[in-house]
Amino acid sequence: MGAEVMAARCSRLRALSQPRRSLLALTAAGDRAAPSPEVMENEVFLSFTFYSTILIIKMYIVAIITGQVRLRKKAFANPEDALRNGGLQYHREDPDVERCRRAHRNDMENIFPFLFLGAIYSLLGPSPTVARIHFFIFCVGRIVHTIAYLLQLKAPTRSVAYGVAQLPCFSMALQILLATTPYW
Repeated sequence: MGAEVMAARCSRLRALSQPRRSLLALTAAGDRAAPSPEVMENEVFLSFTFYSTILIIKMYIVAIITGQVRLRKKAFANPEDALRNGGLQYHREDPDVERCRRAHRNDMENIFPFLFLGAIYSLLGPSPTVARIHFFIFCVGRIVHTIAYLLQLKAPTRSVAYGVAQLPCFSMALQILLATTPYW
């Protein structure tokens, strides 16, 4: 084995044996991030991560709103919660609480598939600009859909927001299928 090859291998082994600080630890310490794992160098994946996190936070906000409406309207799904908050007469359904629950359920039905599709799509190596447009359109569509749902905006606002948000999902699914068809 040549001396150059052996030196290169030794150099790689030394680099691998040195302790690495996580991106979170580096950020908390105020340092610039050192080279990170491949996935965190993927510009498309980082954009996907940003928009996905916005959507997850939005889902948490809808859950909090649901809880607040439930408390304000004194409409509890469980008898123990009703007893704690005034009595069994408050173990009931309320149209406003149900609207919040439907908005949250609709988020789960649409955002969870987006999380799968976006993650796989990010690994296909798409154009960062095109990918960012996909993620942005879905994110804005879902935010508008939730606002239209919770504020009972005039039709067809909610339907249009839903449809617009489905376009990038359909596009990503199609591109994933086209990329993976040779392997089925």
